[in-house]
Amino acid sequence: MNISIEQIRPELTWRLRHEVLYPNKQLHEMEMDEDFDGVHFGAFADNYLVAVVSLFHNDGEYQFRKFAVTPARQGKGIGAEMLEYITDYARHEGGTRLWCNARSTAISFYVKHGFTSTGKIFTRDDIDYEVLSKPLN
Repeated sequence: MNISIEQIRPELTWRLRHEVLYPNKQLHEMEMDEDFDGVHFGAFADNYLVAVVSLFHNDGEYQFRKFAVTPARQGKGIGAEMLEYITDYARHEGGTRLWCNARSTAISFYVKHGFTSTGKIFTRDDIDYEVLSKPLN
């Protein structure tokens, strides 16, 4: 499968955020106030947007949020490619750490890709999260 990853406008992330992460919410609720402060990436397969992630910079650290791969394409390496892409991007931009609020269902995926637990665990909107981190230097 030929995947291309490119920077996209924030509004292009909303449909996949809705479909994959928050199907019980309204599409208009997918916009975050900070969307226009971040950098957003999309993975395309056969000219279809199949994965999105949003990256936010703060003091040398990069947080990624709203990482979503369309269900039909999960388990095919697209998420791993996206994660490698944003890791390289953050490192190239001088970032020292990459981190996320990982859903409990995704922790093993991130650990497999070099992320470790920070010990911070929380629940928001009935979803359990753990803060995971990866040094970039």
